[in-house]
Amino acid sequence: MISKLAHIEESAVIGENVTIDPFTCIHENVEIGEGTWIGSNVTIYPGAKIGKNCKIFPGAVICAIPQDLKFQGEDSTVEIGDNTTIRECVTISRGTLDKRTTKVGSNCLIMAYVHIAHDCFVGDNVIIANSVQVAGHVTIDDWAIVGGSSAIHQFVKIGMHSMISGGSLVRKDVPPFTKAAREPLSYAGVNSLGLRRRGFSSEAISHIQEVYRYLFLNSLNNSRALEEIEINLPATKERDEIVNFIRTSERGVMKGYFN
Repeated sequence: MISKLAHIEESAVIGENVTIDPFTCIHENVEIGEGTWIGSNVTIYPGAKIGKNCKIFPGAVICAIPQDLKFQGEDSTVEIGDNTTIRECVTISRGTLDKRTTKVGSNCLIMAYVHIAHDCFVGDNVIIANSVQVAGHVTIDDWAIVGGSSAIHQFVKIGMHSMISGGSLVRKDVPPFTKAAREPLSYAGVNSLGLRRRGFSSEAISHIQEVYRYLFLNSLNNSRALEEIEINLPATKERDEIVNFIRTSERGVMKGYFN
């Protein structure tokens, strides 16, 4: 299962039933969970922790030092969850002093030529399409989908169950449950199709749409919109997720239809 033409440092911890193809290099202080497949010409640098049943395709580079001039060689890691697929030529940088780790969750699909920079946190069940460039300190919450060739500014946060159209320049935070499109990036409705596929009821989706009417369609500033939402709409898990996301946004959120 492990090719004689692969280079694996003795201190690397390799789980059961791992397949490693020729010309792959696995450095010291690396952990690879059972059942994972690693294709040819993959490089995994010190500090990588890869979960069970992952698939890593040829040309990927995991846990290289960050492209950050402030990096001083501090110990840091990349952590990848279970059942995640990393396609050809993906690069994932290790953390810096800020977080000391870069994390990609379980059941993710990271398509070819994606770059995930230092100190990023990618949740579970996330899809990042081909050639997306993710700058440092970005957070992408569970079930988000990022369209191909998008560029995400550092420190941006992308909310759960959101969907960003291909080729987008993501300079501001994208709230949960939304679709984002156009230039500059703007609210394009609720991701209702994705929510239905994940078991959200029609009532829950309608409630989310009502929340976003206050935020993006009623010509209110965010502070006033949040006040109106909390006064006029019943508290639900989804309402509170949206309200908390907007309130804690540090970069500000994307534009609405008429902003």
